[in-house]
Amino acid sequence: MTRRPVCRRLVVAAVAAAVPVFVLAAGCGSDGGGASRPAQDGRPTVVAGFFALADVVRAVAGPGVRVVDLTPPGVEPHDLELSTRQVDEVQDADAVVIMARAFQPAVQRAANRAKGTVVRVAIPDADPHIWLDPVRMQDVAQQVAAAMPGGHADASGFVARLQELDRAYRDGLRDCDRRTIVTAHAAFGFLAKRYGLEQEAITGLSPEAEPDPKRLAQVADIVRRTGTTTVFSEELVSPKVAKALAREAGVKVDVLNPLESGRPGTYLTAMGENLRRLRAALGCR
Repeated sequence: MTRRPVCRRLVVAAVAAAVPVFVLAAGCGSDGGGASRPAQDGRPTVVAGFFALADVVRAVAGPGVRVVDLTPPGVEPHDLELSTRQVDEVQDADAVVIMARAFQPAVQRAANRAKGTVVRVAIPDADPHIWLDPVRMQDVAQQVAAAMPGGHADASGFVARLQELDRAYRDGLRDCDRRTIVTAHAAFGFLAKRYGLEQEAITGLSPEAEPDPKRLAQVADIVRRTGTTTVFSEELVSPKVAKALAREAGVKVDVLNPLESGRPGTYLTAMGENLRRLRAALGCR
């Protein structure tokens, strides 16, 4: 029998007054009918745009669904181009979970023709990196669970672990010698704001942007003025500029993970490692 996806709009209430309300729109592709292609073992298939979203699906849906992460390890998700097979997987999936707007343009185009439910995680402003804030991620988890095929997904366990992660960040970053983090690109704004830090990025929201000499001079001055000991690079971005800045300012380079591309571990373990590196860089007790 042909399955027709249900079109709906889901509105998330803020977890706390400090968290703005945002929306996850669960819509349907332009093709209103057509059966999705199940996994070979009969489980429904859920496709996610990149690592952080895929791990949320795994956490809330469990082994009852097959999860496809479209962004391979080591690939920058902003620049992802889909293969023909990946386009087919998006279009035939029971559910597709992606960021809204043009975070991954190729994925957006494929999702517009998806037969199943499409969950577009709304972005509060120009910065898409809401998944690096454990409080905002609780809302994302709840709404992804509500959109999962079969109706049996449960976000409560994962939300509880996100609440523990939030407490670990609050406790771990409360008493620090420094509050400024210098990053390769402006991916950590939501995390910084949540925990009372100040992000100074070498480039803007796009990791591919080239900093101009004026900005490099500004950041070098900030490093010296704030007593910063560490410039943070990223695994998917060339460390050349960060290393040059660190040499000029006489500080070291470390890595913060923006959780955009998969590697061994989970969202929670990666965020825990980020906390450890932040504490070391900021001189936290």
